[in-house]
This record gives sequence, C-alpha cells and structure tokens, in this order.
Amino acid sequence: MREIEVFIDTEEIADFFMKELIERGFVPSEAEIEELADITFEYLIAKSIIDEEWEEEVE
Repeated sequence: MREIEVFIDTEEIADFFMKELIERGFVPSEAEIEELADITFEYLIAKSIIDEEWEEEVE
C-alpha cells in the first residue's frame, strides 16, 4: 500500500461539523463542536487511519 501524507486539522473538522449540523437543523455550541472534532481525531488515530505527529513550529 502506498503511503501518503495527510494533515488533519481539528479546527477544520470543527468547522465542517458546525456547518453540517446547522444544515440538518441542530444548533450546537462551540464547545460541543470542539469536543466532536477531538473525538473524531481520536477515532482516526484509534483506527490507524492517521498517525499523530507533532511538528515543531518554526518562528
């Protein structure tokens, strides 16, 4: 299997969930959306879909 590099941003996940839930008639709080994004990220790690790697920020 070929390996590709994927960047997962929990803020981007949160924005996606917010948009989708509002379109479906839900009004989640920002805290709820952030929790959903974190849970989704942890799920992707648990299923070995992604590996968690920390990049050092360069200033």
